[in-house]
Amino acid sequence: MSTKIYEYKSCGTCVKALKFLSANNIDFEKIAIREQPPTKDELLKMIEIYDGDTKKLFNTSGKDYRAQKLSGKLPNMSVDQQIDLLMTNGNLVKRPFVITENSGIVGFKEDNWKKLFKL
Repeated sequence: MSTKIYEYKSCGTCVKALKFLSANNIDFEKIAIREQPPTKDELLKMIEIYDGDTKKLFNTSGKDYRAQKLSGKLPNMSVDQQIDLLMTNGNLVKRPFVITENSGIVGFKEDNWKKLFKL
């Protein structure tokens, strides 16, 4: 599997991430997160990567997150309920959302990406 990056074209952080991948000659598949959110398997893999911390997968600064008042609701929701939310609304997913064959990462901090891609 190649690197998959779920992104939103108007997201400045996503633009930086895409430039990073290109500059480092990393092959990737770009996926529009709003139209095609990550799959259940990908979300479960990322939850495992983040040691069960599902909140790290949510775009907590997004309008949809605030409109649904999820900061108060997430602690009372099951993991399955949280996954259902993320799978049905790409705006709720922290971006960029990157899955590689063996790992993954959300957000963009260059140092963390260098570690992920062993650069």
